[in-house]
Amino acid sequence: VGLCGVLAAAQMGSEKVVLMSRHEPRQEIGRAFGATHVVAERGREAAAAVKEITGGVGADAVLECVGTDQAMGTAFAVARPGATVGFVGVPHGVQLPVGRMFQKNVGLAGGMAPVREYLPHLLDLVLAGTIEPGRVFDLTLPLDEVAEGYRAMDERRAVKVLLDVDGSLGA
Repeated sequence: VGLCGVLAAAQMGSEKVVLMSRHEPRQEIGRAFGATHVVAERGREAAAAVKEITGGVGADAVLECVGTDQAMGTAFAVARPGATVGFVGVPHGVQLPVGRMFQKNVGLAGGMAPVREYLPHLLDLVLAGTIEPGRVFDLTLPLDEVAEGYRAMDERRAVKVLLDVDGSLGA
């Protein structure tokens, strides 16, 4: 989701697109998708890095794609006053920093995307070769190895796994 967020931000013309990831294969894909900067740090160090990239201001908009309390905290830490934090990661165990949100006047929006609204335009971009979201798949496995696919992603041996349902992909 985060890598596709990078792709979307670049497609929409964002001047600076900062990817936050410590996973080198994700960093490479993110750069290919349009990330202008990559921050591998977490917590306070991540916030300091983003502030440096933005000239001390912070990010105008932040897309939080993980759903953890730590990730949400980082999202608010890197947001400039008046920014919006969008969350697409399914929240689990998140306690919103309401005081910080109020002090910085940071808004929050999120939820599931209305896919049918965006699909026709995105499909046109994919078919024209303008965007290649499939680059996130770096491991193909047969359907009966789905558990191994999850292990590979969990152990960071794969970014995303493509399951070959009928053997036509040569997995």
